[in-house]
Amino acid sequence: MNRLDRYIARTVLAAIGMVMVVLLVLGGLFNFIDEQGSIGVGHYGMSEALIFSVLNLPRFALDAFPAGVLIGSMLGVGILARSHELTAMRAGGMSKWRQAATLLGCGLVLLLAGLAVGEYLAPRLEQLAEERKALARYDNLSLAGAGGAWVRDGNLIINIAEQSRSSEFGGMLVFELTPDNRLAAIGHAERAANGAGSAWELGDYAESRFTPTGVDGHREARHRLDSAASVGFLQLAVVQPAQMGFAALNRAIRYLRANDLDVRAYQLAFWSGLARNAAIPIAVLFALPFGFGTMRSAGSGARSTLGLVIGVLYYLMQQTVQSGTVVFSLNPLLLAWVPTVLLGVAALLLLQRTR
Repeated sequence: MNRLDRYIARTVLAAIGMVMVVLLVLGGLFNFIDEQGSIGVGHYGMSEALIFSVLNLPRFALDAFPAGVLIGSMLGVGILARSHELTAMRAGGMSKWRQAATLLGCGLVLLLAGLAVGEYLAPRLEQLAEERKALARYDNLSLAGAGGAWVRDGNLIINIAEQSRSSEFGGMLVFELTPDNRLAAIGHAERAANGAGSAWELGDYAESRFTPTGVDGHREARHRLDSAASVGFLQLAVVQPAQMGFAALNRAIRYLRANDLDVRAYQLAFWSGLARNAAIPIAVLFALPFGFGTMRSAGSGARSTLGLVIGVLYYLMQQTVQSGTVVFSLNPLLLAWVPTVLLGVAALLLLQRTR
């Protein structure tokens, strides 16, 4: 990489960094405002809400990264274009494809940074934020790491080990206690979903009840369990597919397939995450054609607006595809890549038409 490559990379990366700082400040502020409705429940106060908002910033950064990279790249390329530096570089023998390769290199650096945050930082901090919030709001909740969430509701102790969908849990254990805190019964359900009111609808339920003469066992295809521990309550402590890293998602997909369970939600999260990360270098490349032609002299406001519009369109298209994949049971491997492929095709066409 020669001096010109480093200069282009430094200018574009600095602009992207500035945009991401602004987006993170706004995202943290919006998260904090959104948490105001939860303040006052249990021990959850202003300081806890602020910590919760800060811990969720890496996840917000990942969601906003493609749009932030696009806006920052437009601004960085605009800085080089308005001072005619891009034109001078091309006159000096640096072709548009060489400039494109430099921007792609910047995009790959950002891609690696995004993968590191998404795999190691964001899931841990997001889970920590949810755990802190749950523990502050509910005194009778306990989190046991890989053992899932534990909650006591009257004479019941409930354990949720995993979540299969946003409103359905699996691996539920129910311990019933006597008034003198002796174990009266142990129940296990393969599936548990939110029922009417404050009840659970348990599927494939097996129970062992202890009596003075022995142990009585019975099984039910469906069992109703009345408990104040609702699905919304326990969602504070159970990891959803969108919160998981790629390695964890891959392990979950292999486990669910081995047990003939529905893997679509995890597949969608896996491929959508890959497609979103792949869009990062493409977003950097997309900005280069706007450094030439009629957009060469455009101001920062026009470039920011254009980048914001394209970024929002990409985000909305991605969300639409994800929703359609779930609703219509479509192939997540193919559809998750549609917005990213369209962005890549548009970038190459615009670059090809650039003189």
